[in-house]
Amino acid sequence: MATAKKAAAKKAPAKKAPAKKAAPAKKVVAKKAAPAKKAAPAKKAAPAKKAAPAKKVAAKKAPAKKRTPNAAFMKALTPSAALAAIVGSSPLPRTEVTKKVWDYIKKNKLQDAVNKRMINADAKLKEIFKKAQASMFEMTKLVNDHLK
Repeated sequence: MATAKKAAAKKAPAKKAPAKKAAPAKKVVAKKAAPAKKAAPAKKAAPAKKAAPAKKVAAKKAPAKKRTPNAAFMKALTPSAALAAIVGSSPLPRTEVTKKVWDYIKKNKLQDAVNKRMINADAKLKEIFKKAQASMFEMTKLVNDHLK
């Protein structure tokens, strides 16, 4: 029995040893071949990925026309006397009126320090807002009431 165990012990390492020798050889070959394979597909894959979205974007943009602004926003409207004190008396589109009101608010530091969404009204803005403080979201509604 002792000889059978010794023979089995000798055979087991003998079988493992060739496997160990073969595995590192494969790893070395794989390591040498892997960087070449990884580098080549990575270079080829990157331009392919960039080209694919370009084709999709080009396909989407080709049938669609260039976006034009809504005529209702571009129509020049005359501000009321109260609003004219802030933006001027000449007719302006709604978008320009909103920009000028924001310029006035920032110039006079009327944004609330704690909650930037709230606008503290001074004497001129109080005529438009009809209250001491208004949110930036309701500001455009209140300003639009003063446009004809």
